[in-house]
Amino acid sequence: MVITFTVAQLQGLLATYGWPFVRIIAFIATEPVLGNRAIPRQVKIALALLITVVVAPVLPPPPDVPPASAAGLLVLAQQVLIGAAMGFASRIVIAAAEMAGQLAGLQMGLGFALFFDPESAGQSPLVAEFYGLIAILTLLATNGHYILLTALVESFRVLPPALEPMSARGFFTLVSWGSQIFEIGMMMSLPVIGALLVANIGIGILVRAAPQLNIFAIGFPITLAVGFLMLYLSLPLLVPMVDALAQSGVALMMRLLEQFRPVP
Repeated sequence: MVITFTVAQLQGLLATYGWPFVRIIAFIATEPVLGNRAIPRQVKIALALLITVVVAPVLPPPPDVPPASAAGLLVLAQQVLIGAAMGFASRIVIAAAEMAGQLAGLQMGLGFALFFDPESAGQSPLVAEFYGLIAILTLLATNGHYILLTALVESFRVLPPALEPMSARGFFTLVSWGSQIFEIGMMMSLPVIGALLVANIGIGILVRAAPQLNIFAIGFPITLAVGFLMLYLSLPLLVPMVDALAQSGVALMMRLLEQFRPVP
């Protein structure tokens, strides 16, 4: 028995499974947990295929356009943009934690301590890498990856593949959310920065009272010790902050989907 498909049936299968797969793989490629470079590409593709096979049959009917036509390529490009925008919205959570670590490391005097980050394929400050790992572990411990996948599946109900052009309002919201990386990073690193500010003032007063003391000989060890102590003491505070930030990221993703809807 030979199974044959017509051109119309093949186009229907490509539209039903291909467009959702493109959105899902774009999300996984840019999302911070599942899109980590440590995860092999084969695993990411297999996960995207699995989610597509499960989700595609319950989605609304796709637009009745050939996938290889100009209109089909427009729908394809929209799915890439939607998935990547959702992934970048969730990645801001990790970026804010890394910014907090970078600010804390600079104040501790560890700005020169660099670490090769395989995620960005470049040099990253050691404390920033530490904060980023804490944020990722917090997301995994609080089932943040499940919440992100739930938001991804929900995106097909809120904004299914359609022929109408997307609205650009969502991109402005994403840019404004990205601008908060510095603010959130500063808030997360405030315990370390505040303690180091007090320590530096104390060192300044000590050197002023005893000018014969070598500020470079006593300043750096004290600053380093106070910084590591505050890092240790502030770790329990990072978990609820990262969890709240992740919830805000999921809420932002759903708001992006609403704003990507075509303006009537």
